[in-house]
Amino acid sequence: MLAVVQRVARASVRVAEEGGLRTSGEIGHGLVVLLGVGHEDDEADAEWMARKCAELRIFRDDEGKMNRSVLDVGGSVLAVSQFTLFGDCAKGRRPSFIGAAPPEKADPLYQRFVEELRGRGLAVGTGVFQAMMEVDLVNDGPVTLLLDSSEQRKRKGGA
Repeated sequence: MLAVVQRVARASVRVAEEGGLRTSGEIGHGLVVLLGVGHEDDEADAEWMARKCAELRIFRDDEGKMNRSVLDVGGSVLAVSQFTLFGDCAKGRRPSFIGAAPPEKADPLYQRFVEELRGRGLAVGTGVFQAMMEVDLVNDGPVTLLLDSSEQRKRKGGA
């Protein structure tokens, strides 16, 4: 799994529907997580990514140091599926998305990621899988990080 994690003051996602847009998820202070699922990913990746996002110490403590997690600060998470994170732009001018998992695999793992976050006590807003969406956010910092669950598999001697 690949994730772009952004610390935000607030964020929302609106989904295109017949007749306009509707808000499907909205948070205050917390994290926006754009999540892409790849062919090699499984439930262990979803669990690892949720734990990592929930426990990342990227919020300021009383001394102004990034030393607190979204759990510590009582924040929320807005999780948005984004297969384009697997876009390979190495050749030509049009990205190739062959690294992205097919929807029948990606959606259950995206949902598992969301469930894992909620199981840790976090309020989680979501987009709608495979929908056209507009994400509106106010960066806090800005703080933006890239996470790759395949790195933890490599450390464990896996794939």
